[in-house]
Amino acid sequence: MARKSSVDKARDEVRDLINRMLRDDRLTLDEMKEVLDEQFPGEPVPSRTALHRYKQGFAEIMRSHREIQAASQALVAELGENFDDKSGALLAQAVTTLATRASHDALAEDSTDIGDVLDLARAAKYAQETRALSLKERQAVAKDARERLLKEQEERLEELRGSDGMSEQLEDRIRRVLMGKA
Repeated sequence: MARKSSVDKARDEVRDLINRMLRDDRLTLDEMKEVLDEQFPGEPVPSRTALHRYKQGFAEIMRSHREIQAASQALVAELGENFDDKSGALLAQAVTTLATRASHDALAEDSTDIGDVLDLARAAKYAQETRALSLKERQAVAKDARERLLKEQEERLEELRGSDGMSEQLEDRIRRVLMGKA
């Protein structure tokens, strides 16, 4: 099992500064090391090599993030701003894909520990819950739409009953055919 990176072991403030500098992408590794030494004097800070390795992983994550962002913008342009069933299903699929990719990468590196496995299990669980929620929401919307349609049809039948002298037998037959009532 691989050792944990010195960047990962560093205090939150150090990691935050490193991430900020990597996002800005204006400094060389040597300049980043100098900034860290200035900001945290007397503290152990990650080496230039550790920063380089961390930067490679960070660049991969940012590349994936940019791909997802570009795809999201294209989908919003295609589907519109309203978050509906299609976009919810796409979001659930994206979460599933990301969780699958992360688990594959972790297994390929053979550097997983029990915490990583638990995180992956949680991600898979949340992806499944997202899909289940999406299905429940679709079913609820369909049920609501059906109830509204039946109510509208019932109201129309009531209007027709008095207006043209429709018989009760014809009304019952229409109810059975259109509304599925026995």
